[in-house]
Amino acid sequence: MPSPEPRPGRLRVGLLLCVAGLSGCSGTVVVEPGPFAADPRCAEVVLALPQTLAGGERLATSSQATVAWGDPTDPVVLRCGVEPPGPTTDDCVTADDGVTSVDWLAVPGAQEPDGGTAWTFTTYGRVPAVEVQVPASVTADRSTAFLMDLGPAVSRVEQDRRCL
Repeated sequence: MPSPEPRPGRLRVGLLLCVAGLSGCSGTVVVEPGPFAADPRCAEVVLALPQTLAGGERLATSSQATVAWGDPTDPVVLRCGVEPPGPTTDDCVTADDGVTSVDWLAVPGAQEPDGGTAWTFTTYGRVPAVEVQVPASVTADRSTAFLMDLGPAVSRVEQDRRCL
């Protein structure tokens, strides 16, 4: 006996289930890995990072040695294993909580209409380097003092040079 023809209602339900299943991965933040993401020190850094940062929960990311926090559409993103910066005239700031001290190169992005400015912070004097991209939506509402919360994890990579 031939099998019955699929009913249009069943086909629609099946398609909806497939689409719903595929959208389950939409919470993953797509992040380009750093060229040295496979460095074992990056694994140490990532494992030591906080679950919350700048008021945002940790999010799933698509790449090794990356972490994101906050709004999945506009998150704070950390990448370990980026190219270490050489001598530069970029602003260098030290995040020091009295226990841990980390030097960061601070490079502003474009200022947004809401008054916030996106920033990229890259560790200075550490190999591999760690980069943190902070969207304007975050800096519009709060300072970037949360970089100190990253200090204990980032300091797992030994510092061999300091800001002047």
